[in-house]
Amino acid sequence: MLAEPSASLRSVRGLRLPRPRTERATAPPAPYWPRLLPLLAALACVTRIPSFRWPLWSPDEGYLAVQARMLADGGELYETVVDRKPPLVPWLYEGTFALFGDETLLPLKVLAVAAQLLTAVLLVSIARRRWGDGAGRTAGVLYLFISVGLNPEDAQAATFEVFMLPCTAAAIWCADRRRWGAAGTAVACAFLVKQTGGAVLVPVAWLLWQAGAVRKDVLRLGVGLGAPVLAVAAVTTPAGFLFWTVTGSGAYASFTGSELHVLLRGLTNAAILAAACAGIIPPVARVLRVARTGSAELWLWLASSAGAVLVGFHFFGHYYLQLTPSLALLGAAALQILPRERTLTAVSVSAGACALFLAWGMLAPRPELAHAQRLAGEIQTRTAPGERVLVWGIHPETYWLADRAPASRYLTAGLLTNYSGGRDGPQVGEKYAVDGAWPVLRGELAADPPALIVDDSRGKPYGPDRVPSLRRILAVSYRPVLRVEGMVVYARVDRAR
Repeated sequence: MLAEPSASLRSVRGLRLPRPRTERATAPPAPYWPRLLPLLAALACVTRIPSFRWPLWSPDEGYLAVQARMLADGGELYETVVDRKPPLVPWLYEGTFALFGDETLLPLKVLAVAAQLLTAVLLVSIARRRWGDGAGRTAGVLYLFISVGLNPEDAQAATFEVFMLPCTAAAIWCADRRRWGAAGTAVACAFLVKQTGGAVLVPVAWLLWQAGAVRKDVLRLGVGLGAPVLAVAAVTTPAGFLFWTVTGSGAYASFTGSELHVLLRGLTNAAILAAACAGIIPPVARVLRVARTGSAELWLWLASSAGAVLVGFHFFGHYYLQLTPSLALLGAAALQILPRERTLTAVSVSAGACALFLAWGMLAPRPELAHAQRLAGEIQTRTAPGERVLVWGIHPETYWLADRAPASRYLTAGLLTNYSGGRDGPQVGEKYAVDGAWPVLRGELAADPPALIVDDSRGKPYGPDRVPSLRRILAVSYRPVLRVEGMVVYARVDRAR
């Protein structure tokens, strides 16, 4: 005889993941937010403690810090200050430096805590409106627990994804309330933080269609989305904005080169995030197995975010942060129709996983940061404060740590060789650089030769021996003065000693 289904399975069989309530919710009791906000704020602070452990966590933070200094010194975005990213985060760094000084990233780390707290609050509001007070609390707490579930370099850095997530959550929050103009603006802000943030338009458009979209609503969404993007393009330079954020990254987005290495990275980061979500995945899978699925916009949000992770075929760990808000909401949706003990188990497991990731962040060594700090010390010793240097590598934080201006608008060798994300295959070299980059670089170095050129390639495939233009510059005008830890410091011939 077949075994009788368990009571818990019978209780949810045939159910549906709940959809948003169609009726206006009863006025919430006053204690809800005053009680919950301090808890969420405390969790946001605790989960971000490792971010304060080091001066910076990733080359992206270093890149943004150097960009901000260049902008403050009169640089022009997408002209003399360039990157493949939209401008909101560079402007955020610039504004923060103007207020608090550019010697520390501490204010940006605090803003990252605020961004995570805001994301959690928006998810609470979405879940609470749909499924009640308990689901709201669960969604906010689960989100903060899983938000650190990656390599600390990816999860703790105050960079693009962390500041993008409140915008994506705000887009869903607004669309859920049929505020289409505001939803479009939130999608635009997500895109202007990082291009892949625009993926949240998919679930927003689905919600618009589900609401019985009329022309006026579509127009509001379109204007809300288009106006901020066009305004930012006009404020910078339309051609430069289009090139650096959309059309100029063809080689970077190619899958060719180190396919196995990149695929392994993608699977590894997916496994790390799955471990952080160990409390969420089982209840979601259980409900999927025994209940009809609903809340299609949440699945579309997760799917579109997964598509954003795949874009470019790099699979960096910080890309996976985009998955966490929708995962938290799906977890809350599944748990609120399961027995209460399942919620306690899920939260406990998530808390334990979070504790492990926090310990990782606090205890793990940072050899690359230590190397960059030693290199910055050598640069400071061998140059005067007003002199410029060129660091040939992928660690732009060296400029910020050394407090020396870069000799070029191209802050990494990746922009000049397409060495991005560890690619060491056939698509690395001068001919794969950003279009027009090498003539610009040669002009910059000829007009104002740097006092030092530091080869920090350390055996990577973008080393000077494989880059003829750089090799000629070094051979004609520079002499090696120091070799240490695989790096070579070159000084101009007129000052080499």
